[in-house]
Amino acid sequence: MTLVYLKLGGSLITDKRRAETPRTDVLKRLSDEIAQAMKDRPQLRLVLGHGSGSFGHISARRYGTRDGVRSQQEWLGFAATADAATRLSRIVVAHLLKAGLPVWSIQPSVSLRCEDGSIIGGPTETVRLALNRGLLPLVHGDVALDSVRGGTIASTEEIFEFMAPQLPPTRIVLAGEVNGVYTSDPLQDAFATLLTEITPRSFETLQAALGASHAPDVTGGMAAKVRQSLCMVHTLNRLQVVICGGLAPGAVYAALTDLANPPGTLVHDDSTNKLA
Repeated sequence: MTLVYLKLGGSLITDKRRAETPRTDVLKRLSDEIAQAMKDRPQLRLVLGHGSGSFGHISARRYGTRDGVRSQQEWLGFAATADAATRLSRIVVAHLLKAGLPVWSIQPSVSLRCEDGSIIGGPTETVRLALNRGLLPLVHGDVALDSVRGGTIASTEEIFEFMAPQLPPTRIVLAGEVNGVYTSDPLQDAFATLLTEITPRSFETLQAALGASHAPDVTGGMAAKVRQSLCMVHTLNRLQVVICGGLAPGAVYAALTDLANPPGTLVHDDSTNKLA
């Protein structure tokens, strides 16, 4: 069995510049690519996740949910953010089911517990049991109860990072709107260059150029995603993290099936062979 975690980024499956606007054409194509990858690689097992995009992030930013929840108004925002994330998840599930995939949406907030913004409890065992039964478990960025902040938000990447030591994947694929990690924002700089590989050593010279996302994102920009990826590949032996785009047809399929030459940017540890 080859276990891969795949996140469909909020910027990929929604228009993050317009409130609660899913990209249904993109979702349909991605669902078909995932279904084809699982058909062509029978040993592939997937844990799926998705971002909140123009659904959860806008509400979360309005109420400051990430930083803590204490007042009655902030708890209203907490509930509204959870509702928005769940509504998007139902849309994602509908497309995956239509593609013939046995997807099961697991609401992370039911089991998520945080301490000052860090996850200390999550849905790992439920995800494991779902995989054992042939289901395709789907999680998403969600609100969480927090012993210090009252409430907070956990991103899909943070949930993946929490689960990975207990349910180790071979590869984590983070599919977004752009084709990988660039020297600057390719949506704003025509001279931005794609970085095909990042290691802890090379990141030291790159991080100043990696900025935040160009649309509202309460869980961090590209630099945060790269740092998080580097932490995971350093901690988990031979793990690959692939940061790629999903707007180009076939890119997500390739990221799931091509272990030697993945699209986008490959993040790996200097001390290990980059190829699985």
